[in-house]
Amino acid sequence: MARIAGRFGRVEPRAAARAYLLGLLSSVERKNCWQLAEQAGHARPGPMQRLLRYARWDADAVRDDLRAYAAEHLGADGGVLVVDETGFLKKGRSSAGVQRQYTGTAGRIENSQVGVFLALATSRGRALIDRRLYLPEHSWSDNPERRTAAGIPETVQFATKPTLALEMIAAALDAGIAASWVTGDEAYGQDPQLRAALETRGTGYVLAVACSMRVRINHGRTAVRADIVTDRLPATAWQRHSAGNGAKGPRYYDWAWIHIGTGSHRHLLIRRNRSTGELAFYLCWSPTEVPLSELVRVAGARWSVEECFQAAKSQVGLDHYQVRHWTSWHRHITLAMLALAFLTALASDAVPERPARAHHFARSHDPVTLTVPEIRHLLVAVFHPPAVTAARLLHWSNWRRRHQAIARRSHYRRRAAGEPAG
Repeated sequence: MARIAGRFGRVEPRAAARAYLLGLLSSVERKNCWQLAEQAGHARPGPMQRLLRYARWDADAVRDDLRAYAAEHLGADGGVLVVDETGFLKKGRSSAGVQRQYTGTAGRIENSQVGVFLALATSRGRALIDRRLYLPEHSWSDNPERRTAAGIPETVQFATKPTLALEMIAAALDAGIAASWVTGDEAYGQDPQLRAALETRGTGYVLAVACSMRVRINHGRTAVRADIVTDRLPATAWQRHSAGNGAKGPRYYDWAWIHIGTGSHRHLLIRRNRSTGELAFYLCWSPTEVPLSELVRVAGARWSVEECFQAAKSQVGLDHYQVRHWTSWHRHITLAMLALAFLTALASDAVPERPARAHHFARSHDPVTLTVPEIRHLLVAVFHPPAVTAARLLHWSNWRRRHQAIARRSHYRRRAAGEPAG
């Protein structure tokens, strides 16, 4: 809180932000304004709602503090910036950016918001350091009425997800984040403008692409699909490497790489599952020559953002919000990212100074290092609120049920009038 206190001009939102963060770190079942207010001992959710909607503070400035905090605690050589998106399933059509769209969260097309995120992954840990809410072009960007209702600033225009990713990468690098690599899935690897911009900055990348991606071999003279190239590789082209340690040990795959284009720093990297034979493809570029093992390390770092999403949603309520406004979404997401970065920093600082080799884990009888869930469990015990009286429990029960009745009457009236539910 000392790091971000200066971002709040008044004591009331500053105190509310502290209570909000403590609530995100608590064992509250659903981390929305109602339950966080009850956890903080407030009589109503007003202070939390004002913090997200009306209070004067800049979520992007707090994001900058968060990014610096993560770099300070997790910074190490070989840092990788990871771009990815995650979905937030929603009902109705009033939440900023919501529409029926594909989201990996559900694995299908659902009514949802989609956020594009940037993570920093190093040998010391990983944390989400930036975020952008994706604004669909036709249903939102070109609809002034919906934009106004959801509080979307006039300066915000339609941008593709790779464009949003590039904005966050550029901002992180300009802020001094020490990362020499970028990685991401096919949604970002398929975008030539993103790849070209990274090359212009001298930032290496290992970006996933589809098997149908055409690459140029034979010193750039022949264009061929990536999967066709794979079929022509001899058995000696494959090498066994670990893509990093997982929960059950090193994640070994077979890897092959071939030069593409006319330069010596451009490769097609191919990963083969040793059990199923499933293939994955990556376009790679680096400003200097690097070994295959380095490209494999960067490719393996991509999964760290999935771990961040899982931890953020399960531990600090990244997806628990019940807000519709553009500003409120960014404020909740930023505070949740800050709470996760705090837990990650504690976990990183608690790791003993010893190499994390696979054979050490196989032989050691030491307990595993402190994890984000375990640290939050300990913090809950430390910051456990005093016993709640029966009167306060009943007060909040009555408050919730009154407002649920109001919402129900509103829905019934809309249905009776033939209007769609909001």
